[in-house]
Amino acid sequence: QVQLVESGGDSVQAGGSLRLSCVDSGSPWSDNVMAWFRSGVGKEREGVAAILPGSGSKYYADSVKGRFTISRNNRKNQIDLQMSRLNPEDTGTYYCAAVRYQYGGNWLNADQYTSWGQGTQVTVSS
Repeated sequence: QVQLVESGGDSVQAGGSLRLSCVDSGSPWSDNVMAWFRSGVGKEREGVAAILPGSGSKYYADSVKGRFTISRNNRKNQIDLQMSRLNPEDTGTYYCAAVRYQYGGNWLNADQYTSWGQGTQVTVSS
């Protein structure tokens, strides 16, 4: 059973950086697509970044390309989201998500995912 726990959320000034982490205590980790989503007040849950098992292919929302980097550490069953040049539009609750890989998935679509963490809050002030 997949159990996801996020950490690293905080309050920062615009232009700052944060690093979020998500540890997956379930199994099988190596078969899972892992992703970060976020939701804010009045906003639908948005796919931010995803990373595939094996190839490590990465997908990003246009709004974060060039600013956010997703990575995975298979030894630690952990993924990270390095966020830089943060702006107030990045404010929200960030969720880690997982699903067993299947060919042809839309990896920034929340409907694809079967396991979710509780979320960690990121607040960016101007």
